[in-house]
Amino acid sequence: MNRCLSLFAIVIATSVPGLATAQQQPTRDEVRAALQKAVAFFDGKVSAEGSYLYRYSEDLTLREGEEAATASTGWLEPPGTPAVGEALLAAYERSGEKFLLEAAIHTARSLVKGQLHSGGWDNSMEFDPAKRKAHAYRADGPAAAKSKNTTTLDDNKTQSAVRFLMHVDRALEFKDQPIHEATLYALDHLITAQYPNGAWAQRFSSPPKAEDFPVLKANYPDTWPRTFPGVNYAGFYTLNDNAQADAIDTLFEAADMYGDKRYSDSARKGGDFLILAQMPEPQPAWAQQYNVQMQPAWARKFEPASITGGESQGAIKILMQVYRQTGDKKYLEPIPRALDYLAKSALPSGRMARFYELKTNRPLYFTKQYELVYTDNDMPTHYSFIVTNNMPRLKADYEKLLATDPAKLKPTAAKPAKYELSSSLTTSARQAIAALDGRGAWVENGTLRAADPEKKAKRIITTTTFNRNINTLSRFLAASK
Repeated sequence: MNRCLSLFAIVIATSVPGLATAQQQPTRDEVRAALQKAVAFFDGKVSAEGSYLYRYSEDLTLREGEEAATASTGWLEPPGTPAVGEALLAAYERSGEKFLLEAAIHTARSLVKGQLHSGGWDNSMEFDPAKRKAHAYRADGPAAAKSKNTTTLDDNKTQSAVRFLMHVDRALEFKDQPIHEATLYALDHLITAQYPNGAWAQRFSSPPKAEDFPVLKANYPDTWPRTFPGVNYAGFYTLNDNAQADAIDTLFEAADMYGDKRYSDSARKGGDFLILAQMPEPQPAWAQQYNVQMQPAWARKFEPASITGGESQGAIKILMQVYRQTGDKKYLEPIPRALDYLAKSALPSGRMARFYELKTNRPLYFTKQYELVYTDNDMPTHYSFIVTNNMPRLKADYEKLLATDPAKLKPTAAKPAKYELSSSLTTSARQAIAALDGRGAWVENGTLRAADPEKKAKRIITTTTFNRNINTLSRFLAASK
């Protein structure tokens, strides 16, 4: 009986296409070949001089980041250029395969070519020679009059680029002069762009004039507009989209990597801003952005002057991070008041409103016509006006910090990860190999949002899937050594 069952299993396994191979462990040669093929295609056919977007049509004729783009454009915001570069570099560090390092260096060089005289990067980079003339790229020499020279910290664009260049710089033992110099230039300009109170703007093109930005504590305006005033918010002190947090994290890492105290001093100063920016009673939390008077201010038409339930939770996390790095308890002092206030401000659902009205603390929402209201039954869907309540986790983290010796808190260099073969890793590797097409592309069902508004293309290539799959394959190589 058992022998019959065994024979039956063999017949099934050999007669059903793919079943036997799906259960087999791929060889290291198979995995390496698939990884090399995928990287060669992505680096050689998909990239614009080593830079990347988000999504591509299967035939590569349509491309997009946040917006429709051309074959000569790269995008900064994750999962764009720096995110792909980090995935390539991490895969190299796991596996030791030189072709991965070469692709990561190619991506780093694209960022060197796309760096602005202002120190960082805009939303995108342009590699078409004619189109580059409109931008103040350092690699192209002195900036032309009226060329675009605005660095953005929005959505981790410049910060992610700097961190990736730092990591490549380290991998190359700080010996690649163009990459090393571009990295230090970016870090130095991130410091000089910092306001006297420790904040950063969402965007900048030159250092601020200290006399124009007095150091003040956060305060309530006497009145504030209930309709969008059309203000230019680019120069406001900004917490939105983690601009402050990403800058601080970048500078602390740079201080450890390069041994330069200026970077850690700047990061600490960023924490000092959060202390200044905590609103007084009755709402001891934070706004998304502040004007030069340190008052909550409007940004976009759906971001009113208000106290924020979202970015306030982020501010608490940043303060704890600065404390871990410094051991200075002044960075913990604002937290208990903020935790108490936010806990009392939770919605009946247990979640948090993104915006709370100044002083009254009533939750604020917008209608689809962008009218500011107190009701949540007609909200636009492109933005989170109700956010997750992380108060229990934040409170637990705060209490753990209080109970821990400050000397044991500062993060230390991570030990090299150890990878072990598992059935799930083996299955994922086999699936990634099987999904690779003849060119070396991972193609999937999906549509393009900006480049193909009529949704004619039904099959796409994405940087997210590429990053995930080279992570899987490189982990397999590391685990199977």
